[in-house]
Amino acid sequence: MCRALAPATRAELEQSSEATCTDSVLGEDLPYGGRGRTVDVHGRQARVVLQHDTLFLSQFPDGWKIVAAGCRPQRSQPYQCRVKGS
Repeated sequence: MCRALAPATRAELEQSSEATCTDSVLGEDLPYGGRGRTVDVHGRQARVVLQHDTLFLSQFPDGWKIVAAGCRPQRSQPYQCRVKGS
């Protein structure tokens, strides 16, 4: 999963947990996403809604990368995500 993270997201994850990306991801206890439900693409940004998770992605020169994961919608507020870049 670490290779799928956007650079700023990976850096934020490692810095906030003071551990390697692999250890940090395991420590976040992210849900198993399950099957894909919908994908919304807006230019270079995308939202992927899975059965048990929502991911936000951005397009980089080397492909799409995850900028936020473990996201849950909040009533009349933005999503709250366990893993995100600054």
